[in-house]
Amino acid sequence: MKVLMVGATGQYASLVLPELKQRGATVRALVRDERKSNAARQQGAEETAIADLNDSDSLRAAATGVDGVFHINPAFTSNEAELGVAMVEAAKAAGVQKFVFSGAIHPSISKMSNHAAKRSVEEALYESGMEFTVLQPTMFMQTLDNGWNAVIAQGRFSLPYSKSAKASYVDYRDVAEVAALALTGNRLGYGTFELCAPGMVNRVELAAMMSEAIGSTIEAGEPSFDEWAQAAHIPEGSRREGMRTMYADYDQHGFPGGNALVLQAILEREPRTLRQYIQELANRKVAS
Repeated sequence: MKVLMVGATGQYASLVLPELKQRGATVRALVRDERKSNAARQQGAEETAIADLNDSDSLRAAATGVDGVFHINPAFTSNEAELGVAMVEAAKAAGVQKFVFSGAIHPSISKMSNHAAKRSVEEALYESGMEFTVLQPTMFMQTLDNGWNAVIAQGRFSLPYSKSAKASYVDYRDVAEVAALALTGNRLGYGTFELCAPGMVNRVELAAMMSEAIGSTIEAGEPSFDEWAQAAHIPEGSRREGMRTMYADYDQHGFPGGNALVLQAILEREPRTLRQYIQELANRKVAS
């Protein structure tokens, strides 16, 4: 089984690569340049294909000769939907048999661009004739890594929406395992699956988990979006405005999910929990 991987060197999708390797797949990483090509090979990819998601010809060349494609969209880009559809069309034109798309939970929430953009990709897949598996993960636990050092230094975990709004999470390592199972087996073919760890938490509860994990108090902060974006160095543009809209929706509605039944059934074990992930993150940072 040879798989073309989009995102093989990314923070999240890179977790799919070792799961594929563990199941005997040969991985061809789709990368933008030679520097990324070297990084992908260091992470275990046997092959690389330099291509651009904006260039259909390069995508068809990259997909030629593979059995399956793993795709994850670059979130918050202004043409995110078009890039995903282009990858589906290129895979179909190249004769790819299987396509696994890592999208987002609730693509029907049209107000949030990073969710709504996935809907067009799903539609293209359903009409492609390829064997598809659509993954709809909720918020990745790995996003907590990004500001962990600042959380420890400041004693505060801040995001620009109500600290009482509840959100659902999933460990992307569990999503990666599902993706690899879909590409290397037949059990998940023609399925669309919401992937969540159990339960929802608000930021006060999440800060309490952090406090327990590190043995000192972490408070839940609630800055304005502009304050948060400036501190996080988010530049002006489509990504910033997409995140503004997303957090405004979270502020009003939270980020519902947390039904772990599907993920548990696919993995045939309990999904990793948020409490376990935070403890692991605390231990990892202490060890380093």
